[in-house]
Amino acid sequence: MRVDFRVRLRAVAMAAVAAIPNAIAGAQGNVTGQVSIVERPGVRTSDLADAVVWLETRGGGGGAPLVRSRAQIVMESREFVPRVRVVSTGSAVGFPNQDPFRHNVFSKSGPSEFDLGLYGRGESKDARLERAGVYPVFCNIHAKMSACIVAVPTPYGAQPNPNGRFTITGVPAGSYTLHAWHDRGGEHTSEVTVDADGRANVNVQLDASGYRFVQHKNKFGQEYTNTGRDRY
Repeated sequence: MRVDFRVRLRAVAMAAVAAIPNAIAGAQGNVTGQVSIVERPGVRTSDLADAVVWLETRGGGGGAPLVRSRAQIVMESREFVPRVRVVSTGSAVGFPNQDPFRHNVFSKSGPSEFDLGLYGRGESKDARLERAGVYPVFCNIHAKMSACIVAVPTPYGAQPNPNGRFTITGVPAGSYTLHAWHDRGGEHTSEVTVDADGRANVNVQLDASGYRFVQHKNKFGQEYTNTGRDRY
């Protein structure tokens, strides 16, 4: 049976056209940029790496399935290390205690609360973050310990390096809302379009000029005291 050459050519052309939208939808690139912070006169920014940047498709969500993961914030030398973590919504964050004394990890002012109780060296407990938002984290014994977990409803999140440069990898072409957050500089949003090759040189400026430190309360809403066996 003979097949007309023109029919075959038309079929090939139609298949090629049909494949274009899928190729565009599957194109992925990197989004790179710079975070900066406006400070009060005389203040030098030293914590740009504590910022968080993420992309949501316009209308909300990341446009891709979320992958639940497990991250860590270690407690050592009476500090949370690192002080800021970004995770996808639904992920768990473990808090291993590497100090020779006890800690009590809690968060009371985020999208939901958790209290991991009191535990000692060599132990670790997890908090699972099912709701998007910023979770301030403290120790009920040591007032100077503080951290933040930023749970984002998208797989496209990152933190900048100490110089403020960031890269979000594997972003499909499309229109997004870019969020940038810092605990002193607040949150900033802008609209960005990502093409098949990604998007470069996205500049984000946050404003910490009005920031003033306020000592947090313990998990009972009271001031910290120096009583007890575990002290600084």
